[in-house]
Amino acid sequence: MKNVLGARCTLCGHMIPATPDITVCPECGGILDIEYDYDYIKNHLTKYELMDRTERSMWRYMEFLPVEGPGSTKKLRVGASPIYKADRLAEILGIQTLYIKDDGINPTSSLKDRASAMAVVKAEEAGNTTIACSSTGNAASSLAGNAACAGLSTYIFVPSRAPKGKVAQLMMFGANVILVEGSYEDTFRISAEAIDRFGWYNRNAAINPYLMEGKKTVSLEIAEQLNFKMPDYVAISVGDGCTIAGVWKGLKDLYAASFIDRLPRLISTQASGCCPINTAAAAHTLDWKPQEENTIADSIAVGVPRNPVKAIRAIEESNGVTVNVSDEEIMEAMRLLGRYAGVFAEPAGATGTAGVKKAVELGLIEKDASVVSVVTGNGLKDVANAIKAAGEPISIKPDMNELLDSFERLGKPLA
Repeated sequence: MKNVLGARCTLCGHMIPATPDITVCPECGGILDIEYDYDYIKNHLTKYELMDRTERSMWRYMEFLPVEGPGSTKKLRVGASPIYKADRLAEILGIQTLYIKDDGINPTSSLKDRASAMAVVKAEEAGNTTIACSSTGNAASSLAGNAACAGLSTYIFVPSRAPKGKVAQLMMFGANVILVEGSYEDTFRISAEAIDRFGWYNRNAAINPYLMEGKKTVSLEIAEQLNFKMPDYVAISVGDGCTIAGVWKGLKDLYAASFIDRLPRLISTQASGCCPINTAAAAHTLDWKPQEENTIADSIAVGVPRNPVKAIRAIEESNGVTVNVSDEEIMEAMRLLGRYAGVFAEPAGATGTAGVKKAVELGLIEKDASVVSVVTGNGLKDVANAIKAAGEPISIKPDMNELLDSFERLGKPLA
């Protein structure tokens, strides 16, 4: 890979070759970061050449990715998700300019498809035929779907509290699913032990540095879709820290390669019932503390985050804003996204938008600012909480009088 210099440890700074099967730093066990030759990228791609490409997936950004090619096997079409200028929702939230990046339209309905697509390619490069991971749900279903398309087998470990919609996806994709009766930390630990014992390719995002490189493509798309004119803020929901770190890595890569002329600030949003990364970032320390996993937003219910260092540094480097939101505020954001932007988000997917609303209310961001809020997962992932947020439908017998009575009782307009 001529565009890649190597993989550097985020803790001790040790540099190693970027081979397909690397995990953590061999010197200190720290998480690795892929480093690029930005002069090489500048010499081989301009933003104008990029905009002329016909490829409509995350693989259009090959010069920014640590791969020789997208692989020889058939792949799902990951990426190229839409971005909407949401004027009605911006007015409701009290912000001048708001864009919604809907990553829930990816093949398995979440941003995690970007990481899993990268995992499949790197597993193939490493010669592995089996991939495994632990997940609260979305990473699991994304891995199962992308691996199924490529003809690879999967072993997936998920907490038993995972929503049925996500477990159903796993089973439909033919994954070997292990429900773990315990927390996400328990699930991660047993998956790590099994991966070491059986030699499976490791898709766990905080262990495998390549997965963040897949996630960062959401930032590359945002920049291109906005004609490389960056917003003031990018809002993202945060769980174990890998996604916000990936978003920031993509923005920094673009800036280093002179594709953008400024970096936006990050709005890091966590559920108030599980916010170890925001708590540490707000205190300007890397010394985070484990917390309970007490939120309906299962995708970000990570009390022991596996990528806190990269996440906290991303918040610090971007002069970012940290916002914690209640489950009630998350459900309100789900309703607002649906009713004013036509976007159906699962709880974690709406958390970033909930953070924008609260940041405006608290005066943490300017009302005349421009914001991109990333919706990380589709609402069909968690129908139970969607119904809880939206309410039950009107139920009647097939009788016009009952219909009229229902409208009158609920105060529904008839025209």
